[in-house]
Amino acid sequence: MLTFVLSICINHVSIMYQEKDIFGRTELLVGAEAMDKIRKSRVILFGVGGVGSWCAESLIRSGVGYLTLVDSDCITITNINRQLPATTGTVGQPKVDVLKTRLQTINPHATITAIQAAYTAKTSQLFQLDSYDYIIDAIDSVEHKARLILHATSTNASFFSSMGAALKLDASRIKTAEFWKVHGCPLAAALRQKFKKNTLPAKKFLCVFSDEVLENKSASSSALSHNESTWDERKARINGAMVHITAIFGFTLAGMLIQDIVSGTQTIRI
Repeated sequence: MLTFVLSICINHVSIMYQEKDIFGRTELLVGAEAMDKIRKSRVILFGVGGVGSWCAESLIRSGVGYLTLVDSDCITITNINRQLPATTGTVGQPKVDVLKTRLQTINPHATITAIQAAYTAKTSQLFQLDSYDYIIDAIDSVEHKARLILHATSTNASFFSSMGAALKLDASRIKTAEFWKVHGCPLAAALRQKFKKNTLPAKKFLCVFSDEVLENKSASSSALSHNESTWDERKARINGAMVHITAIFGFTLAGMLIQDIVSGTQTIRI
């Protein structure tokens, strides 16, 4: 009985101190005004895989108070090498649910919404993008990504997007640039080609990308026999990827958002 009571007391004290102390180091760097803006920002993140999961972690640890996670997938064994919520104990569970549980242990005061769905023509209007301050794209389907870009750039929200993070090893080649200035990325090239044939984004936006494109060295899966520089309309080809690259992509996306709030201007002059 005493142990139970002590456990309740310890948990209660922990929650009491979290909001006051957890972001103290952040506030020292950015100031109270920026910290308040970060806390009040409403952010929606599409895709919580190799890039998006690390972005979500960084956003919550930076003090974002309202975060919506969107992803239709469940964790598979092949996700473990690079995705934050993926362990041998979480295989089969929805990515957004596992990630939400983790993020709430980091900041129980944050409002985190998990939506297990894909951004498609049928579901696009359900997300109410106009209600968010920031929209972040970490989708790997060209079709869904292009649709989100067109919708997001027509809103008043600040929008940031990740280009392809697979087939890369050299972290020093990861960069940020305005979408139309991204170079050496097959995914960006496919998106630009699609936009030019149909509708252009309503405004410019920043991306994280790398101009490095390596080849798959193993043919252990028949899916790897596809041309590594091409992208499927529904889903990115199965390609090799490593966590130090995908995580830097995700952290960079989060950094763009924080920089936008702290400085009042986007990280790269568009």
